[in-house]
Amino acid sequence: MSFLVLDRLSKRYGDSVAVDQLSLAVEKGEFVSLLGPSGCGKTTTLLMIAGFVEPSGGAITLASTDLLAIPPRRRGLGIVFQSYALFPHMTVAENVAFGLEMQAVPRAEREARVKEALALVGLTALAERHPRKMSGGQQQRVALARALVIRPRVLLLDEPLSNLDAKLREEMQLELRQIQQNVGITAILVTHDQTEAMALSDRIVVMNKGKAEQIATPDEAYERPASTFVASFLGKTNLLPAELAPGEIRVGGVAWRAPTEPPCGPARVAIRPERIGLAADGGLAGVVRRASFHGAQWLLLVETAAGLVTVVRQNDGGPAPREGEQVALTWRADDMRIAPGDGP
Repeated sequence: MSFLVLDRLSKRYGDSVAVDQLSLAVEKGEFVSLLGPSGCGKTTTLLMIAGFVEPSGGAITLASTDLLAIPPRRRGLGIVFQSYALFPHMTVAENVAFGLEMQAVPRAEREARVKEALALVGLTALAERHPRKMSGGQQQRVALARALVIRPRVLLLDEPLSNLDAKLREEMQLELRQIQQNVGITAILVTHDQTEAMALSDRIVVMNKGKAEQIATPDEAYERPASTFVASFLGKTNLLPAELAPGEIRVGGVAWRAPTEPPCGPARVAIRPERIGLAADGGLAGVVRRASFHGAQWLLLVETAAGLVTVVRQNDGGPAPREGEQVALTWRADDMRIAPGDGP
């Protein structure tokens, strides 16, 4: 049996459904992200696991034990919040030791475990510093050390990196994943950042309106989205009108060989912007309406017979298409996905 199991977990507030029959099985040592827009139910799910919100229905078991029958303080869970929630009047070491003091851990053992936790997050030299004299990234490490020092069975992370700037957030993503793997702890992350979820997770739960639209590995969810919502939320994608015919898919009047035999009739196809190439001719003709430079890549908006198409072109040092320039868009037939009929 899986280590942490959510079985048809639900939460209602009057007539409003925050979480709707969510089922999820998490293996020991796995890193799983709850990903979705604001209001999709991901934080409510985390708070139900933590014990801070009572479910309206369903069950949560941890190592085959009914977690709902155990008060929050006895569930053995480590939690890192978005705000870090550090005590400003305490030093780093005192903040990290707080949970052990509440558990009445003997002083000698407490000091040893605090030292071990600070070494794990690279803060040994800052043990006597106060949080107000630390950077956001350092405070985040303190919060992580405080959660890990109690040796939790599951680490719960509620958007812990959202207050950091973009460069530091990327660095902390790598550090967080490395620490999680070194410790071997089971981790549940709540985030609205698709890149963060894909970089950190073994699996992603893409949530929408309280439901799990797809539970899959990052590459599977990205390459084979189960719904139009997943395709559009997890990275950029183009949803283009198409006509399916025996052996081919026609987009904007241009035919591509069908990888499999599709049903005939009108449809929509999903194509990731980075899979689209530029050619002088031979593809879907268009005009560049906008060219935006992003350092490592150019983001192009191209007007075609199939509508506006977003194209990501890697910056290889060569000249980029100019606004108003005519181009031809090409892609492999295998890069098209027939979009599920679940969206507008």
